[in-house]
Order: sequence, then structure tokens, then C-alpha cells
Amino acid sequence: MPAREHPEDLEGELKDRRIADLEAENQRLRRIRDALIVRVESGVAHKPEPYAAFEHSVILAEQVRERTEALNHTMEELKASNKALSRAREEAETTRQRLSDAIESIADGFVLFDRQHRLIQSNSRFRSYWRHAGVSPPEAGTSIEDVKARAVACGLIVEEHSHEDSEGTVFLLSNDRWVQMTERPTREGGLVVLYSDVTDVKNSEMARRIKALEESERWIRVVTDHVPALIAYVGADMTVQFCNKVYEAWYGRDGAPLLGQRLDQIHCPEFYQRLLPQIREVLDGHNVTFELEETGDAGEVRYMLRSYVPNFDEFGDIVGFFVLIRDITDRRKTALALEQAYDNLERRVKERTSALTGLNNQLRQEIAERAAVEARLRDAKQEAEHANLSKTKFLAAVSHDLLQPLNAARLFTSALLEQSFGPRAEGLVRSVSTSLDDVENLLGTLVDISKLDAGVIKPDVTAFDLRDLLNNIAREFRQMALAENLRLDFVPSSAVVESDSQLLARILRNFLTNAIRYTSSGRILLGCRRSGNHVLLQVWDTGPGIPEDKLTEIFQEFKRIRPSGSQADKGLGLGLAIVDKISRMLGHEVTVSSVEGKGSVFSVRVPLGQLRPGRPGADNPGVSGLDDGLSGARVWVIDNDQAICEGMKTLLEGWGCRVETAVSLEDLERQLAPESSPVDLILADYHLDNHENGVDVVGEINRRRAVPAPVLMITANYTNELKQHIRELGYLLMNKPVKPLKLRSVLNHVIRG
Repeated sequence: MPAREHPEDLEGELKDRRIADLEAENQRLRRIRDALIVRVESGVAHKPEPYAAFEHSVILAEQVRERTEALNHTMEELKASNKALSRAREEAETTRQRLSDAIESIADGFVLFDRQHRLIQSNSRFRSYWRHAGVSPPEAGTSIEDVKARAVACGLIVEEHSHEDSEGTVFLLSNDRWVQMTERPTREGGLVVLYSDVTDVKNSEMARRIKALEESERWIRVVTDHVPALIAYVGADMTVQFCNKVYEAWYGRDGAPLLGQRLDQIHCPEFYQRLLPQIREVLDGHNVTFELEETGDAGEVRYMLRSYVPNFDEFGDIVGFFVLIRDITDRRKTALALEQAYDNLERRVKERTSALTGLNNQLRQEIAERAAVEARLRDAKQEAEHANLSKTKFLAAVSHDLLQPLNAARLFTSALLEQSFGPRAEGLVRSVSTSLDDVENLLGTLVDISKLDAGVIKPDVTAFDLRDLLNNIAREFRQMALAENLRLDFVPSSAVVESDSQLLARILRNFLTNAIRYTSSGRILLGCRRSGNHVLLQVWDTGPGIPEDKLTEIFQEFKRIRPSGSQADKGLGLGLAIVDKISRMLGHEVTVSSVEGKGSVFSVRVPLGQLRPGRPGADNPGVSGLDDGLSGARVWVIDNDQAICEGMKTLLEGWGCRVETAVSLEDLERQLAPESSPVDLILADYHLDNHENGVDVVGEINRRRAVPAPVLMITANYTNELKQHIRELGYLLMNKPVKPLKLRSVLNHVIRG
């Protein structure tokens, strides 16, 4: 389609037509005049009287004169119009030249389309993109769809990113420059398109994201290097892609790095053949745990408990497996010593029994020896149990140090996942997030088991209404069920029970997690059923069911039952073990019934209670629906770990909050006036430097303020005394590692409430 004609050309054409029409009219009048004169003079028809003929000629002459004067007046007007048209044409030409100069002066690429979205004009910057790609720029009249299609076909556009929160689309051109396309409509229905160079902005964003990823990787390595176990990740090609220092120190030879080496290169052929059956099993999708005897470089013999866990990608394919190796030499030696002592004792008892007759003195001596051996056995057993309990208490005590860097990494990756950038970087972020999930689940589960065994967690039994607890859990798991194409039905209840709300919620969450994991189709039901002075909280599923002889094994640690025909599960086999420990601690009976091929039902029996005046029904707000009510919310973050502060600031600012971070009260005072500055929520860590704690810091801040600010305390301390103290102060409490979804729900609850 040709380019649109200029307004001055249209006006000139109209005037030329008007002049031609006037000249044709004048010529027609002249012919009429001449015909009348000839007719009068010739007198061919009815010859008029001489006077009448004279009168007629006079009238005709008058009409001719009038027509002539009108024609002359019209010619004068036409001349004036031509002069005005010439001036307008000059002004239009000047304006058009100025517009062209202005368009050329724009640093961005500029393209103008008419109301049919066909190209009218473009500047040299836009045309230079095409010349750099080795093709001629699009000509006038080309439609906008043809321009885009041609840019892709000729290789001018290498990559395209479209973001919902951006004003336009971002393209990577063949000259390795990034441009952002912005479209604006004109008043006539046309379109103006600007192509702005944003290469520096993109490079800066990518550099920041890469730095964040490197920081997250550093924290992951810090965590794994301080875990008293050998940890590694092996890809599907049998190469070691990650290992901690303990793993590298045990299997490394002469300080050679292990990353990138195959397992058959790291281990000797004989040992690798012993590992091969278990490797094949984990690559088939099964969790594997087994013991092997190994010999170190110094010749020492160690007994290792190895656990292999498969890693599935988003398509369900196995892309590698995680390796966790624990040294159980001391435990194995103790067991062997006990077994040997028992064998020796049994042999000696038999020998002495055979000589019982006539050897009463010897019998008394044997009895004394047997008592001594039994005493030594008891001492050995107590020492073994004490050593095991010491390890358990140690792991429970260092949970804060383990979870602190992991919490920072979780905050950084959660903030990165809410950003939009290139597919390759997004894939790296998702991989880091998935690895963090695996490490978090593994460490969290081990820490929970250790704390339960060590008696660190004490139940806080109170009377509360089940309504909020069940509603929150149902909302939390409904989305998880939908992601697995399952339907989660929920029957609410307002019964009041006596229990620890958080520990009871942990039991129900483990029930629902198992139900979703093992149910491939159908529905899951969460509900209550009264039974005398108790309430049965139940989770029903339509999964494959559990064999009758396996119903008690599923509550043992690292025991996983894979029903016939189902795929391997991804769990560690600790969920129901934790349920068993918590239920015993609370005194709640847990039961399970199942029919193979139809489904299972897990139940926990909780006693009814009665609310005391002034006590809330639930301690903490649960997971509620998210909204956009956080925009502009003012939040102060106080944490002695700078990485936690940066991660929390990045995450909260991604939600629209205005965030101030500080490592202490003095640091906060250097930035603002705590007694008068507006704030919607103070988010503080319990453990601070210089023997300070977050409770004292926020107490000092609120003491100075006319209206106390809401407080959310974050800690890895699970003691009942601290929880009770924070509750009495009216603060909210969250334990580490912080779940971003739950944190956002709490912020919505506080700021909107």
C-alpha cells in the first residue's frame, strides 16, 4: 500500500480542479452568448420586430456583462487562493522538514504507522538495525505484522522477552544489543513505535543476579561443609557435580578435586562393583540405604551407612541422585562388642552348666563373673546410648547455626524467582531453589527427629478452636492437591480440643503430604468425627492402599512402602516417624486402616477441651489467601546476619514493601528515629550479637513510641518457654527456616488487620 499523501498536495489538487471547473463554465457561457448573437442577427426563426430584437440584444449584453464580472471576481479570488495555497505549502514543507529533523535527532529507533498500521516514516537509527543485519530496511507501506515477521526471518531478532510488568517487549538483536519496543497510539488511530537501547540495564541486572546466585551457592556450601556427614550429588552420567569438604577429604587422592570425575574413577574397580547394584536401583527411582565397609588412605577400616535419593526433574525423569554417607564405625563396633560378649557369655554359661554337679564353688564364681559381665554389658550399652544421645543433642543444639545461612539462601532464591529474566538464568535459579528445597527438607527432618529424640521440643498443651487450624491447613494443601490433579475435600469443625496446636498441625500436614504423594487420581478428604469425649481428626485418600502386614512398619524411620504398580516415592521415610514421636509426646493415639486398591485413612485421637476466657483459639495466623495489600507497607528488619537482612529486603521489596534493615538497635537509630518514624511491622530475629535478643530490642523501641508497633519474632529456638514468653508479650512467632508463602500470609494478616 503506498504511503499516505501529504495534506498540501490534496489542497493543491482541489484548487486545480476548481480552476478547471470555472474555466469550463466560462467557456460554456461564451458559447451561449455567441449562439444568441448569431440567432438574433440571422433571424432564422420568427423574425422579431426591430425594437424587440434590439431590446433582446440589450438584455443579452447585460447578462454577458454580469457573467463576465462574476468570472473576473472569481478569477481574483482564485489568484488569492493560489497565493494562500503557496504559503501553506511552504509552511507545510517547513513543518515536515522540522518533524523529520526531530525524528532523526531521537537516539532511539522511531517508526510511524498510519491507521491501517502501515509504515509511513522511520529514522536512520531504526534503519541502521536492518543494515547491520545485512538486509534492506522495510519500505513505506509495509504493514507492522510484515515488519515483525521479516525481522525474525532475517535473523535481526535473536531472542524475545515479554513481561507483564513491563511497558513493552524486549528484544535481543543480532548485534548483541538489547532494545525495548514501546508502542503509543496517535490521535488519528495510527501508531508510534520506539526502540530504546537497554543493553546496559540488562547487563547490570544479569550481573546482580549472577552475584546473588554465587552468594546462594556459597551459603549452600557453608551449610553442607559443616554437616558431620559425607554429602554429594551425582548426575545421571555418573559424574560428581557437588560434594562437601568431608566427602572430598575421604575420597580425594593427593588433593585432586572430585568435581567432574566419574564414580568409577574415584573408587577402585572392586569397590565400584559393590556399589553398582545400589546405583542402578536409585537410577530406577528407588531410595536406597545400605551399609558398606570401606578402607581409607591410611588403612583404617570404617563402616559407612550410605543413603541414595533420586532427583527428579519437572518431567519426572531422573537427572541424578543425592548421596548421604554417615560414619557408623563406633556404633558398629559397639554392636559387635555386645554380640561377642553375649556369645562368650553364652558359651561360658554352657560350660559351667555342664560342670554344675560337684562344682558348687566354681558355680558361685561363674555367677559372680556372669554378674560382672552383665554389668560391663550394661555399662557398654549406657555408653553407646549416651554417645548417641550426645550426637542427637549436638545436632539439635546447632540447628540455629545450620538454619541461619539456609534461611538467607531461601530468601535470596525466593526473591530471584519473583523476578523476570532470561530462560537460562531462570533455569539456574529454579535449580538452586530445588537444591535448597532438598537440603532444607533433609536438614529440617533430621533436626526435627534429633530434637524430638533429645527432648528439646516440649508440648504446649492449651485449649483451642479447631476452626482456624483446619481452615488454614485445607487452604494450604488445596493448591498442592490441584497441582497433582487431585481434589481435596474439607469438612470444617468448630470443636474445642486440648493439644499443642503447632504439633497437632504438624501431624495433619504429614498425613496430607503422604496422601498427596501416594494418590495418583481421585480425591482426598480432611475432616473430624466425634467419639465420646474425643475428636478423631482424619485424612482419607483413594491411593493404592497399604498391605496389612506393613501397617506398623510405616511408622519406623527410613521405612517406605511402595505399593504394587506405583512409582518410587521421593520421601525420606521420616514423616510418619515424626508423627509417631509427636503423638507419643502429646499422648494422642494414631491409627491407620487401609484396603489395598481402594485407599487409606489416617486418624489421630485428640481429647475435647474448653476455652478459657481471654485465650485466643489459635496462636498464629495460618496460611491464607494472598493478595496485593502489601504495596507501600513499611517494614523494619532487625537481624545480626547481614545476608539475612539483604535477603529479607530483596524479598519484601519484591512484594511492594518499603524496607529498612539493621543489625542492632544502634544501627537502626543511625538510619531513622524509631520513636517517631511510621512503621507497619517490626520483623526481628531473637538471637542478636553482643548478648542481645530481639525481644529486648523491640521492647525498647515500643517503649519509646506513643503507639506500639506490631512485632513478628523469627527464631530457630523451639523451646516452650520462649514461645510462651513471646505469646504473653502479644508478638507473633515464626520458626526458621522462614517459608516465604507463610511470611507473606502473616504480613497480610498484620497489615490488613
